[in-house]
Amino acid sequence: MVMKENRKLRFSKMHGAGNDFVVLNGITQNLDGISSAQWRQLADRQLGIGADQILIVEKSQLPDVDFRYRILNADGGEVEQCGNGSRCFVRFVHEQGLSDKKIVRVEVAHAILTLELIEKNLVRVDMGQPIFNPPEIPFNPIGLSTKTEFMETLYALPINKNSGAHADWIAVLSMGNPHAVQVVEDLDSAPVETEGPFIEHHSAFPKRVNAGYMQVLHRHEIHLRVYERGAGETLSCGTGACAAVVSGIRRGLLDSPVTVHTRGGDLQIAWDGIQGNQISPVIMIGPAETVFEGEITI
Repeated sequence: MVMKENRKLRFSKMHGAGNDFVVLNGITQNLDGISSAQWRQLADRQLGIGADQILIVEKSQLPDVDFRYRILNADGGEVEQCGNGSRCFVRFVHEQGLSDKKIVRVEVAHAILTLELIEKNLVRVDMGQPIFNPPEIPFNPIGLSTKTEFMETLYALPINKNSGAHADWIAVLSMGNPHAVQVVEDLDSAPVETEGPFIEHHSAFPKRVNAGYMQVLHRHEIHLRVYERGAGETLSCGTGACAAVVSGIRRGLLDSPVTVHTRGGDLQIAWDGIQGNQISPVIMIGPAETVFEGEITI
């Protein structure tokens, strides 16, 4: 039997409003050949370092783009976008001496993000335009009941065929990754952990979905919990905060800018809506913290 050679990896443990990451420099160290099982072990809170997601920093092949980064969920699957991770990304490349730019452009799947280090631990991110076209999300609404609320189309999503139960009316959109957002009266009692897995794996979402639960406090302030695909409920979700604010504005419930209170901290989200045929980008401001650096053998 051929034994695979152990290798040591340098990493940083970071978090953005409690959403925590293992961040790896894929420019100066070789990360080829690491399996999904090994990524899962790194993210495991008992057997590894522990994280909601693993972020990998790489060189970009695109002109005028500083870096590329890849995102792996705790289950080892690769995903398209991570808002809190993008803020940690820009702090990481500064701390590792990979860039001294205050503003960096970063390639993720299907998008280019502009990240600005405002202060040592505060980052402004241009998250790009929200996506509402179902095939692009991707989302298959065929057979679902709908209603219109202000500018938003809402869907009744069955989650239990035997009982006929369904999630409260959800708004569906993408922030580079798919989100299903519903409004609840009391966030503490919302069925995030019991209902979230059913929504995540619902057949209407061919690439699964993040399930967001939003309590509106007033027109510029919400509480938010998110059950993230491949990670479960996290303390914070940056793209989930963006999706919640966009859906709240489109439902006529919110006005930009909005303070989003998550269990891990606060985010500031601004969106100017749709002007003519032009969809405005979503702007997110929030913290990025380094917890510790280390080395692990896999």
